[in-house]
Amino acid sequence: MARISFLLLALFAEMERTFTAERASHARAVAEAAGSQSGRPRTHPEDKIEYARLLKVQGASLGVIATKAGIHRTSLHR
Repeated sequence: MARISFLLLALFAEMERTFTAERASHARAVAEAAGSQSGRPRTHPEDKIEYARLLKVQGASLGVIATKAGIHRTSLHR
């Protein structure tokens, strides 16, 4: 009897996991169709990144670029 109970609980857990994955997938699809961006948001706008690249080409140091562009020094290394 205990084995049947265990198997039923395992079955219900697997079903719940499947249903949860389906709900999440559907929610992502609906959000993308509505125009929402899924995933982690970008931390710096593209214009700041381009400005930092321009300063780097001009020979500015990382500290100067970080101050002028408003991007943290660690992010500039990446």
